[in-house]
Amino acid sequence: MSGSLWPLIWRDVRRGYAGGGATLVVVFFLLVATLFPFAIGPDAALLARIGGGVIWAAALLAALMPVERLVAPDLEAGVFDQLAIRGQSLAAVAAARMLAHWLAFAPPLMLATVIAAGLLDLSAETLLLVEAGLAIGTPGLAALAVATAALTASLRGAGAIAGLVMLPLAVPLLIFGAGALSGGASALKLLAAVSLLLVAGAPFVAGAAIRAAME
Repeated sequence: MSGSLWPLIWRDVRRGYAGGGATLVVVFFLLVATLFPFAIGPDAALLARIGGGVIWAAALLAALMPVERLVAPDLEAGVFDQLAIRGQSLAAVAAARMLAHWLAFAPPLMLATVIAAGLLDLSAETLLLVEAGLAIGTPGLAALAVATAALTASLRGAGAIAGLVMLPLAVPLLIFGAGALSGGASALKLLAAVSLLLVAGAPFVAGAAIRAAME
């Protein structure tokens, strides 16, 4: 990654925290974890059994929240045009945006998971597996979010369309992430493979989508 992209990454991270994006993600995530026990009742054994899956579903939905502001504002402001004029690869710019998005939402989400685990009565062992899965899977979620944001940036009603695009593609992450609670290391390896595939391919998809939107 070009050294000139680090100021852009730092700007995006600061914008993610200063604009309240990280706070909204955490609040939404905790709301889901708080309301879910009310929906199924105070069965501690059931909550402990399905709590990890609930956390993963909440994390997936929380990662979708900031999709509309990941690409569209800079596309409208001409930021990508300026970067292209300066010779920056749009795929590299998309990779930088992925890293910034991950830094803005994943660490707060993983910290909030500790609170969610208490609400869902998860054991310490289960919490460690959930945290390991999130550490492995959230880069894939960030990559998918940026690619989806780029693909829908120039469309009317991009927020709703982004959800329709991103949620089906994120199903493998959800399956292997939640499956790690019972499948252990083998499920984590599959989760890592899917996440790595998304991280490797998403910058090129996002870069091509941004270039098409600029024309």
